[in-house]
Amino acid sequence: MVEYDPHRWWSYFHYLRGSMVKEIVGRVLMCVVWAAAVVVYSQHVRNVGVAPTVHTLAGISLSLLLVFRTNASYDRFWEGRKLWGGIVNETRNLARASEVFLGRTPLYAPLVRWTAAFPFAAAAWLRGQQRHVGPHTDTLPPGEVAGVLKAQHVPLAVARRMTAVLDEGRRQGLYPEYVQMQLDQNVQLLIDYLGGCERIHRTPMPFAYMVHLRRALILYCFTLPFALVDTFGWVTVVATFVVAYVFFGIEEIGVEIEDPFGTDDNDLPLDTICQNIQNNLLAFLPAEPRALPAEESPGP
Repeated sequence: MVEYDPHRWWSYFHYLRGSMVKEIVGRVLMCVVWAAAVVVYSQHVRNVGVAPTVHTLAGISLSLLLVFRTNASYDRFWEGRKLWGGIVNETRNLARASEVFLGRTPLYAPLVRWTAAFPFAAAAWLRGQQRHVGPHTDTLPPGEVAGVLKAQHVPLAVARRMTAVLDEGRRQGLYPEYVQMQLDQNVQLLIDYLGGCERIHRTPMPFAYMVHLRRALILYCFTLPFALVDTFGWVTVVATFVVAYVFFGIEEIGVEIEDPFGTDDNDLPLDTICQNIQNNLLAFLPAEPRALPAEESPGP
């Protein structure tokens, strides 16, 4: 995600990163070249201008379609952010609540580390990346980590390890069954939030809406020079450039934010969120004693 100051205007005017320019430059240039060809043909071969009434009416309808497209995509973006906010909250709640019962036992550190691994596993799963459970699982049993990474659904396997730790606490008599169920409710909510993210990730905008909107955009932008050439002459090229840039840019923004879990410039900063969760949770654990160098080792 691109970090920016919303109070600044001109300092971002030349930015390319996150501005959709690179994604739409080919389409816009094709419209500009086509507009120039229409102007040349109309002025030197045969007048091909048409009345602008149809384009005026079509432009209103197309604008409404683009507004709906952008709003629907932003709803998906914001819902994804709320779901990851829930993941942040539930990981903190689990570490906080379980500390009361497990904080002085060897079970607490594995639970916290598996909990910190869950966001990394979820982010990698949503992105279709290599299986990953975070950078701080070296202190967990290697066999368990290897088994999680080989699982069909890695985040679910991590959640199972968290539940197993909570169940072991009950078996050791550290708390009764109803406390285990209450603590495991946080794990269940993590799975629920991940399921919500998967729903967004695996359900794109309906194909019919997408293809109809793009056909309408192409027809409108490539026929627009015919409606402008009689009135504007060579300014038709500039006008077509502006309209094509605005319309194609709005459509591309909707495409980029409709699945906010990727690595595009305008997607959610999942790497930062995962790192923050890990830092918050590992702070619950006592600092490991630092080994003294030989010359600093205390004498017998």
